[in-house]
Amino acid sequence: MTALSLLLPVMMLGNAYEDYIARYSAMAVEQMRLYGVPASITLAQGLLESGAGRSTLAAEGNNHFGIKCHKEWTGNSMLRNDDAPDECFRVYDSPEESFRDHSLFLRRQRYASLFDLPLTDYVGWARGLKKCGYATDPNYADRLISIIELYSLQMYDGDNLREMEETADYIHKNLISRHAIRRSRGLHYVIAQPGDTYGRIAKELKLNKKKLLLYNDAESDGEIKAWEEVYLQPKLVEAPEGVSAVTIGEGETMHSVAQRYGMRLEAIRMLNTGVDDRPGSRLRLK
Repeated sequence: MTALSLLLPVMMLGNAYEDYIARYSAMAVEQMRLYGVPASITLAQGLLESGAGRSTLAAEGNNHFGIKCHKEWTGNSMLRNDDAPDECFRVYDSPEESFRDHSLFLRRQRYASLFDLPLTDYVGWARGLKKCGYATDPNYADRLISIIELYSLQMYDGDNLREMEETADYIHKNLISRHAIRRSRGLHYVIAQPGDTYGRIAKELKLNKKKLLLYNDAESDGEIKAWEEVYLQPKLVEAPEGVSAVTIGEGETMHSVAQRYGMRLEAIRMLNTGVDDRPGSRLRLK
């Protein structure tokens, strides 16, 4: 058995997310050793930003972390809709290049404070990434933490391979996957896991399914987009402070934006009469 093979999770469920972890966990650990970024954070960001490697950026441009060009980038690029239409994103020759560039990107002065945290403090790293401005999503840190805890990614943040191997077996045998209730802007919510439905969440949390559907502007029960917020109370009519407009990103809808910012879908529609509900459309939130 090679050293890197010890990094594979003990139990694999066979879905796209765990296939991604099996494929890239060794790469994330190598980046942790070289640059000091926790492997759990690297994997969680890769899973979230690339949709487990299935996004257009990852599939066509090997960009697993949604890193934009910025003025210093001289390599290949591609245009995609994100916070604004036709934004420039970096293109790499391989996933390895993307993982390395992600580590170097976090080594910039903007993120220097993160490296004062222990490698095992994935919560601090997740909160710090949001605070330092890595993403505009107000619940970005909670998404990363949910992914790390659901897939036990913290086991890759140990100091040596033997510790990881021993920890992996314990975590997978003892971890009980549950929806942690979180709070933002006074709203209580959970993060949907792959395969979740409103009915499943309502049953687990002993909530009324019809009310849960109403709170989340859902017309019927069905599979929820992984890592999307599911609100446990009525959403707000106003956007978070500092957010006045957004662009519907790839694979998103007005509903996705409403969930991201905890706004009622009707409020967004009233502010954007005549605007197409499709990626690339610019939405007013105030």
